[in-house]
Amino acid sequence: MYFIRGCLAFCCYVINTLLWCVPLLLGSVIKLLLPLPVIKRLSSRFLDRCATGWISTNGLIEKLFHPLTIHVDAMPPLSVNEWYMVIANHQSWVDILVLQRLLNHKIPFLKFFLKQQLIYVPVLGLAWWALDFPFMRRYTTAQLKKNPKLRGKDIEITRKACAKFKHNPVSVMNFVEGTRFRPAKHKQQNSPYQHLLRPRAGGMAFALSAMGEQINKMLDITIYYPQHIPTFWDYISGHLPEVYVHLELQEITADMRGDYMNDREFKQHFQERLNQIWHHKDQVLDRLQAQTRGDA
Repeated sequence: MYFIRGCLAFCCYVINTLLWCVPLLLGSVIKLLLPLPVIKRLSSRFLDRCATGWISTNGLIEKLFHPLTIHVDAMPPLSVNEWYMVIANHQSWVDILVLQRLLNHKIPFLKFFLKQQLIYVPVLGLAWWALDFPFMRRYTTAQLKKNPKLRGKDIEITRKACAKFKHNPVSVMNFVEGTRFRPAKHKQQNSPYQHLLRPRAGGMAFALSAMGEQINKMLDITIYYPQHIPTFWDYISGHLPEVYVHLELQEITADMRGDYMNDREFKQHFQERLNQIWHHKDQVLDRLQAQTRGDA
């Protein structure tokens, strides 16, 4: 039964994606061929609405084939007309699907930071570009040593990417751990947190600096899977019956904006602030774990 359910759900997701790709690609072409500021803004709004429609239809597929119960402590007051920095712990690609379903129509469409290479993915790469997803190019220590002129290039790319977000409300999504949680990675990092990897402050600090006071709210999300960390197949086949999500809305204060690259004092302060958030998140996961074990 799970196998049949998963196959049917997968086919529906593929069909839904292909159908929504048509208006997405048309909007992408218009945006590419007519790069006028007004056309670009209108195209971006249209494309974001298409993406929101895609997520809404995915939600209907989920309800039909593999209903998922999302337990939320409390939903803070949110708006599609605000700018948000969204941060969350990262365990599985299912995190993205859970966040999209939970936040769809509540905040602006989520924009993720993507690796530069993903722009070459057929169809999706063009769609991500049209949706103004920031494409990041990270340079290794060896590359920087060989060519010092590359130092600071990734920061400049972040600034240019975030500059696009100043005209229309947006939610900038950042998994600040940089990768999915794995016990081996946790041990390798010697992480001070029980349930989390060490947070990486740079990308978030650069984005906040680039967007200035335009973005003044941070939505901190903690995701907990009581049974096991799920795969995409677990999700679409119905092996993921429930997930617990904790949300906290905070103001982005002036002390969280600064020159992360050159101001050592600000860099240390920002890292300490993020570490405090992560320590609190670890405690939330402790509480959710104890709560679900008690319910069982």
